[in-house]
Amino acid sequence: MKTNAVRILDKLGIGYQLREYDVDPNDLSAEAVASKVGIQLSSTYKTLVCKGDKSGYCFAVIAGDRELDLKVLAAASGDRACSLVPLKDVQPLTGYIRGGVTVLGAKKAFSAFIDSAALELSSISVSGGMRGLQILIAPRDYVKATGATAIDKLGRTAAMLLTLARQ
Repeated sequence: MKTNAVRILDKLGIGYQLREYDVDPNDLSAEAVASKVGIQLSSTYKTLVCKGDKSGYCFAVIAGDRELDLKVLAAASGDRACSLVPLKDVQPLTGYIRGGVTVLGAKKAFSAFIDSAALELSSISVSGGMRGLQILIAPRDYVKATGATAIDKLGRTAAMLLTLARQ
């Protein structure tokens, strides 16, 4: 399957594998994708579209078993605060629908930030630019292809967020 994301990787000469899976429009969760593709949830990365109060729109790429730490994203992007973009705005901004969002080939070249934990893995799975298609790629190759900036603790586990809330 040749999507814009795949074409970009081909043009850059970056190696990858494609995994197709059956889509359940009622369950587009990272957990469902990881299970269907046969990859650990911690290696399945989701791409979130965010907006900073100063810098504007950006992508945040975090593991499927993590939640985005908006404070860390804001600090990394030079903002005082960041928020997730409403779902209705995702497609007009990126050209992709929920479950198919990727930094690769997005309609506009927004800044991208990836949790640095990805760099410790041999391979991560990201959306191939459409529902039902995942790209397995070396994290450093993904960073090279997207220009993403690796940020420590961009994605936090629910337990980590609970601990921070108690402090």
